[in-house]
Parts: sequence; structure tokens; C-alpha cells
Amino acid sequence: MAATNLANGARHLSPREFKNTINGRCRGWQALLLCGAVLVVGCSKPQPQPQEVVVYTAHDDVFSGPILEGFSEQTGVEVLTKTDTESTKTVGLAEAILAERERPRCDLFWNNEVLHTIRLDKEGLLERVDLPEAADYPAQYKSSDGTWVGFAARARVLVVNTNRVMESRRPKSIHDLTDPQWRDQCAIAKPLFGTTATHAACLFDTWGDEEAKKFFEQVKANAKILSGNRDVARRVAAGELAFGLTDTDDAMVEMDAGSPVAIIYPDQGEDELGTLFIPNTLAVIKGSAHQENAKRLMAYLLRPETEALLVRGESAQIPLNTKTTAVPRVETPETVKAMQVDFEAAADKWNAAYEFLREEFTGAT
Repeated sequence: MAATNLANGARHLSPREFKNTINGRCRGWQALLLCGAVLVVGCSKPQPQPQEVVVYTAHDDVFSGPILEGFSEQTGVEVLTKTDTESTKTVGLAEAILAERERPRCDLFWNNEVLHTIRLDKEGLLERVDLPEAADYPAQYKSSDGTWVGFAARARVLVVNTNRVMESRRPKSIHDLTDPQWRDQCAIAKPLFGTTATHAACLFDTWGDEEAKKFFEQVKANAKILSGNRDVARRVAAGELAFGLTDTDDAMVEMDAGSPVAIIYPDQGEDELGTLFIPNTLAVIKGSAHQENAKRLMAYLLRPETEALLVRGESAQIPLNTKTTAVPRVETPETVKAMQVDFEAAADKWNAAYEFLREEFTGAT
């Protein structure tokens, strides 16, 4: 049974009409001895509700679709998916869940980052789930009370066009986005959505407001501001730009296509921040209609076998499960210096950071 896309690119999911069917109706005639009347007796038996689960997924459908279909084929549970546009999908789906809080339509949220999952948690919209599969993931990448679990991460990296930039001149830090020698030759996705927004929130928490604001003001003045991470990787690969900040999955798509690009894990020096790793996250929505199926699907996605599919696949995700044996195609927090972050604290910073970033970057190009 294939996964079904309910509203690919839509902002709102129409309510699903649940079926009430009748298995059969038996009728009998009974003679009433006292009055000689005949009574028609009807009896009915309702059919069980169809087995399904509604998933709002910000992970690209080309990668998530086959995995969700595998769950359907194994369990018989139909997976109904809702996605959103590339540039705003994470925010759009999170806002939809917030808007639907009185009558939740989403059963399981598969987010491709962590910031907005934590926002939903702080709003009290996530169900506490005790799954044995979650025990195999590091504490840094899951909530302490079981409301969300991170798996299959991506790294925030610099992708460089090797035809345009010789090895000795290649950037090594996110601060190179502010270097005047690269003016209009480098790019970043608009830091209002997705992993770029998560990255921004982490920088505000780590650096403090003053330093973070100065950094993003300089980035805006020096770099091209594009619609999304994929656009950054594509334009660097095409030679339109020298380098840009993006995610490993988008950079790997260009590398696998044979484009002249290299991946640089930024800020590896002793006194530097390190490279930020951002996990996908899973959360069951409180009060949703198909709680048990959502928990079954969450357990399925957290298996090392499922994470291995994402690790070996085109998106080249980074394994976080301690039992995943698949060999990663990119660097991991164990092989390069990773940025140390408190995602909960970063989420607390987001509202104030967003107000500043929205004013700075709305309409920026």
C-alpha cells in the first residue's frame, strides 16, 4: 500500500472523511402472540475504521516517500502525507499544526530540523512517547521527557566551486560569508526557514544578540540571499557563485551529479565553533486521531535499518543511532569538530532572533 500525498505544496490539509459502513443487516419476522403484529428487527455491525496515519513531513518526498511506503507494505497502514514548499516547508507545517491545535489533523510530524519541533513542544502540542527504539539515540538529539527524537542528521557546510576557487584560497569558516573579497560571489539561504533558521537560532544563543546581529548584517551586505539551501548548492555547482552555506544533502546531490564542487566543514580551528549538525526530528501530535499508528511509524523510522537507508541514499544523512552500521558518505560529529549547542536554549532565542532577521532579510536577494 503506497503512501498517499494529501496536499503536496498546500498550506492546509482538508479533513478526511472517515467511513462508517455496515457489514450487514439481518431481518427477522417475529409473530407477536398477544396482538398478532409483525415487527421488523434491524441489526447492524459497524466496520472497523480504516488503518491509516497522517504524517506532516518536511523531509523531501523523494527521500521520505519510499520509506513511508515500506512501512505501509509491512503493516497495512496507509500513510497520508502533507508536505509544503521547499523554502518554507518547515515553518508552514509547524504553523499548520499550531493552527489545528484544537482539532489535530497531523498524527506524526517528521521535521527535517529541530527548532520548530521544540517550538511545538513548548506549546504543549507533542505527546510523550516511551519507545525502546529511542534509547539508541544520544541525549543531545532528543528531548528529556520523550516528546521528540532526533535521527539522521545533516551538517551545515560550505560548498565550493573547485573551478572558480583554487584549494589554497578556499573558505574555511562561516565568517568568510562576510569577507569583502567574496562580495556577491557567495550565498546563504534566507535565514527565516528550515536549517538556516535553526543555524541562526544556534548562533544567537552561542554568540549572544549583539555579535549575532552584527554577523547577519554583514552577511546581508556581502552575500547573495537565496530562497533555499538547494538553490545555493545548484548555483555554486553551475559556477554562478564561488561558494555558499548549505546542507550536506544538497551538496552531495551536486557531487554525485559530477559537478565541480567540494565540501568544507567550517570552523575546525581550536578556538572556532565547529560544524553544526542538525537532526531530523519525529514527534507524535497530542490528541491526534491515530495515536497508536503514529507510535508504530515513529518506532519504524527510528530503527537502525531505516536510518541506514537514509545514510546510504542520495541524501547522505548522518547516522545518530548507536546501532546503525551503515558507513556514512559524509563526515560525522565523531570525525570532525562539531558545534556544541543546546537546541532547547536556541529555540528560546528564536522569537527575538526572528523579529530581527525578518526585518533584515524580508525581500533581500
